[in-house]
Amino acid sequence: MDVAIMYSGGKDSTLAIEYALNKGYNIKYLLSVKPNRTDCYLFHFATVEHTKELADILGLKHILINCDAADPVKEAELVKNVVLKEDKVGALILGGIGLQLTQLGSLQRALMPYNIEVYAAHAGFDHDKMMLDMINRGYEIMITQIASDGLKNWLGKSLTLYNFDEFVKDSIKYGFHVGGEGGYYDSLVVDGPIFDRKLEILECKNVLESDYNGYVLVNNLKVVNKSLAKVQ
Repeated sequence: MDVAIMYSGGKDSTLAIEYALNKGYNIKYLLSVKPNRTDCYLFHFATVEHTKELADILGLKHILINCDAADPVKEAELVKNVVLKEDKVGALILGGIGLQLTQLGSLQRALMPYNIEVYAAHAGFDHDKMMLDMINRGYEIMITQIASDGLKNWLGKSLTLYNFDEFVKDSIKYGFHVGGEGGYYDSLVVDGPIFDRKLEILECKNVLESDYNGYVLVNNLKVVNKSLAKVQ
């Protein structure tokens, strides 16, 4: 089946790529949307511009567009226009486990009239187990945007086998979804088993709008061979 994948560079959309590869689907392109504002409904804001380097590592066609709207219908219309313009696909695959109802529903309403299926790759999965499995298999997941109490100290950090239990405890204590579903946080995957090279973040800073909201601004990075990557 020919598919397109909504790709933010985060853990869920990265896992959706692996899902499609394992299914033997023909990934026609990755579609990334970089908002020009932090209050979009459907799309991540932080670090989405760096999906171009990750798509290059993966060797997949990549489309990166901007979004000025903060309205789910208008945002979905942007995606629809791209999908209908590009080569025909049978499905647009999202990351996540199906809890991102605004994103899922908005894109379904926009594309299903054109017989293009829209679904979340890991619907119904246990997010704790899914994330722990990703970390165990070598995915490096960096927290790049937050919108919840209890996440300020995690901004800019990568989740590891050594700190994941603490992250889960904080999610219970402060009430944010451990997988970030619902907009509590976003992420950037800089390494993983589907990449033959990785991103190395050379310079970044945390931009805090309050104790509960903020994002990472990456000022400098490079693509490196894994054997040459800087040991943290």
